Amino acid sequence: MTKYFAAMFAAVVVATSAFAAGTGPETITLQAKPGNVTFPHKAHQARGLKCETCHATAAGGKIEGFGKDKAHALCVECHKKEAKGPTKCADCHKKA
Repeated sequence: MTKYFAAMFAAVVVATSAFAAGTGPETITLQAKPGNVTFPHKAHQARGLKCETCHATAAGGKIEGFGKDKAHALCVECHKKEAKGPTKCADCHKKA
């Protein structure tokens, strides 16, 4: 009986994780003076990043205090650390 409940619990956790990973927009456009940034939200989810990497909780939602300093701290520093993704201004900021 214990194995049955453990298997059911595992199935619920996997299903919930799969559902959460499929949420959110394809891209997000962030307004910025040096040029707007198109953030590939789904691509970051597909790479296995957890919502809490940027958001306060796994539920996602607005990132508190998100602006130039926080974006550069979260995005650019992660890209440098992982040696993946853009790190130069013009790689993200596109003039209209």
